[in-house]
Amino acid sequence: MRQGSARFVDIHPVDPQARAVGQVVDILRDGGLIAYPTDSGYALGCRLGNREGLDRIREIRQLDDKHHFTLVCHDFAQMGQLVHLGNAQFRAVKAATPGAYTFILPATSEVPRAFLHPKKRTVGVRIPDHRTVSALLEELGEPLLSSTLILPGETTAMTEGWQVLEELGHHLDAVVESGEVTAEPTTVVDLSDDVAEVVRVGAGDPSRFSEA
Repeated sequence: MRQGSARFVDIHPVDPQARAVGQVVDILRDGGLIAYPTDSGYALGCRLGNREGLDRIREIRQLDDKHHFTLVCHDFAQMGQLVHLGNAQFRAVKAATPGAYTFILPATSEVPRAFLHPKKRTVGVRIPDHRTVSALLEELGEPLLSSTLILPGETTAMTEGWQVLEELGHHLDAVVESGEVTAEPTTVVDLSDDVAEVVRVGAGDPSRFSEA
């Protein structure tokens, strides 16, 4: 799905309108690529099986094939279909979601090989603490393949919907606007081994994983 210019969809940040949410989900189901706000800046997202969408994300961000994408989930049950969780991992992740964390975990067979770490067979997953994202994911009924919207040469995520539309509207099918957005990245925690490793410190409190 490619259009001349992205649709700009304004969704209420506290009480997302079902009609607006449905418009965005229809675009995703039709093979579209969207830019949407999260609790850690704007992100690019498409359906998991959308290979063209994946290529478009790589093109926009100028990524190589070693880049790790994140699977953004609606809830813990959905996340559990994508990754393997031991008892300690289950407790640690459950206590920290939804929130500004990305977890690296061993992937299940539900995740296409193209998205896995080539040696460790892991994938990044997260459940954002953002009402509009939750509404989109609930309506879609599946996770979003996602990547933080950081433009080439920049170090922080975009935070303004109008700016995303202005700079990238011709590359996208929809831009979602939904209230104020912070650019602080997620805290990345590798739980693929017995000991939790904080890979990147961001908005999520890393101290809770020091003894996870």
